[in-house]
Parts: sequence; C-alpha cells; structure tokens
Amino acid sequence: MRTSECPDARSPGWPVWLFAMALAFCSAASASGPKPLFASEDILKLRIEAPFDDLIRAAPGSTRPFEAKLTLSGPPSEAYAIHLSARGVSRRSPSTCEFPPLRIEFKERPDDASLFRGQKSLKLATHCRRSGDFQNYNLLEYAAYRLLNVVTPVSFRVRLADIDYVESRTGAVRIHRLGFLIENVDELAARNGLREIKAEKIERAQLNAGAVARSDLFQYMIGNQDWSDRLPMAGSICCHNIKLLGASLADPHDLIPVAYDFDSSGFVDAPYALPPAGVPIPTVRVRNYRGLCQFNDQAIAAAHDLMEKRAELVASVISTPNLSERSKRSATDYLEEFFNQIADPAQISLHILQKCRN
Repeated sequence: MRTSECPDARSPGWPVWLFAMALAFCSAASASGPKPLFASEDILKLRIEAPFDDLIRAAPGSTRPFEAKLTLSGPPSEAYAIHLSARGVSRRSPSTCEFPPLRIEFKERPDDASLFRGQKSLKLATHCRRSGDFQNYNLLEYAAYRLLNVVTPVSFRVRLADIDYVESRTGAVRIHRLGFLIENVDELAARNGLREIKAEKIERAQLNAGAVARSDLFQYMIGNQDWSDRLPMAGSICCHNIKLLGASLADPHDLIPVAYDFDSSGFVDAPYALPPAGVPIPTVRVRNYRGLCQFNDQAIAAAHDLMEKRAELVASVISTPNLSERSKRSATDYLEEFFNQIADPAQISLHILQKCRN
C-alpha cells in the first residue's frame, strides 16, 4: 500500500481489523524526522526588521500583518521578505506584555537549500518585557517545551534564537533579546504520521486514554491550569492551548492531545500568571490535578514513565542555555517536588487519583 492510498474513513468493505492495520501502516510510513530548522538545538542569530512602533501600537486590538524582513546570520546568511503580526490573546495586552508574541509568515517559500526549507508560518515566543527576569520567564517556557519533548515525540519542537529587533523607520536596533521559534502543527503531525483534528468539541470516548493521562500528568508536573483538551475558548474551535492529532479526519478517535503555551504555569511562574476563575489554588505554583477519573489507571502508568525519565527531565532544565542559575534552581526544585510526590503511592492517591474529575 502506498501512503497516497491510505484510508481516511472506514470503507464498508473493510473489516475493522484490516482498517486498523492500514492506519497503523500509514502512520509509520508517513512519519518522518523534523525539518532542518528543528533538527538542531544550536542557537540561531536572527535580525527582524519591521515597523515595530506601529505593530506594538496595533497589537491589543489587531493581529494584522506588517511588511517585514527576516535575516539569518550565516554562514551562509539568508534573508526573506515576511509578513509579521502580533499573536496570542492576553500577551497582546500592554498591561501584560509591552512586546507581544509574533507570527512570521514567509511571502515566498524558502528553497530546498535553506534552513527554513518547508516552513511557511512560524510562531515566535518573545520576551514580553525588557527586564532580565522576563528573559528568564521566556527561557523557562522554552524549557517547558523541551520537557515535553523528553516525555513524548508527539510534542512541539522549539528552536532558540538570539534576535535583533530593528525598527524599519530608523534602522536602529529597538531591543536585543532571546526568543524561540515553535514548530508548525502540520509539521508536528506529519513527522508522527498523524493529522490535526479540528472540531467544535471533543467527547471523552474520542480521546486516547494513555495519551490523555500522560498530557494531564505533564500539565500537573509543570503546574499548568490554562488548557482544555475537550472544549475551546469562546469563539474558537477545540481545544484551549491543546492541539488534537489523530490518524483519520473522517473517523476522529484515539486522539492525542498536544499541549502548548506554558507561560501561565507554576514552572515558569510569570508575574502575570493567575489561577483561572474557579480553580481552588492561591497561586499557579500550587499544583492542581485536572485529569479524568476514568483514566486513573493510565495516570499511574504515566507517573511510572515520568519517574524513569526523572534524571533526563531535570538535566534538560539545567542545560537550558542562558537561563539564570537562580531560575534553574527554582525550576528544578519545583520538578523535584513533583517527583518526590509521585514516588509515594499514598501521595499519588491523595494529590492525583482523589483529585480527578468525573
């Protein structure tokens, strides 16, 4: 069977077992490694020239794109005309961030020799505010993405970049900061032999039990409450700060939730991060398990898997480039608190199994 012949819905003439085998074959056949941009962890050197005064002024009420230029320092150097826009929701507000997260859209597709080969649109997570503390919060969010990369390959890859933000009117560097690029969901899905599933809402029966428990426990590990794997924010499709991946668009079952946007987690502990309304915790540093009770057996298995990865997860944080020693200590202490908890069956029962949602 060629991948172009892969089924997208169960044919009346196909037995269930044959359909399942075909999907498994197709997933394996279509899976691939990351594209060049996300195949390395070397820090990029970028220059982004744009009318930042106008973009930042418009950001609270608009995500309209501005003409801009992206330059990658070599060797070899690369330069691209791009559309640059603000993105996100809360971080576009000046009361939260004075510099919004950005979206880069290439006006022409980069050629096959480019580091950006295969890229069309990229999210850029920025520093939010000028102070050094906010640079650390940005790096901690980068570290959270890398933690999820350790847990599962079905997760967004990220690439750190050293960036000059240049005001196009004057040619002067507005600010120099680290930021990170986030893999596109289509690329993430393709390298895992899956597809993004879009829907108004998702029923529990459509979710893959093991993948959901793993995601729920990861969110608990980093102290993140800002997500939903079944319901959207108002005016959008499912789900909130979760992408859903599956093998079939027409028969969306065994769906895998993929988390993103970790700036409101206790692991990052940004000063603007607050618990959502109705969540019974005083600060985001206090963990609150939100997994479903029907997946408790899978949550126990996920806890065992995380314990086996304990050293690798802690080492991943410690190796985060340019992160301050104070932030490294705070973040690793926060992780160790979690590992000490799940090492004790009584603590797992008290803080996780008994706190699940029916």
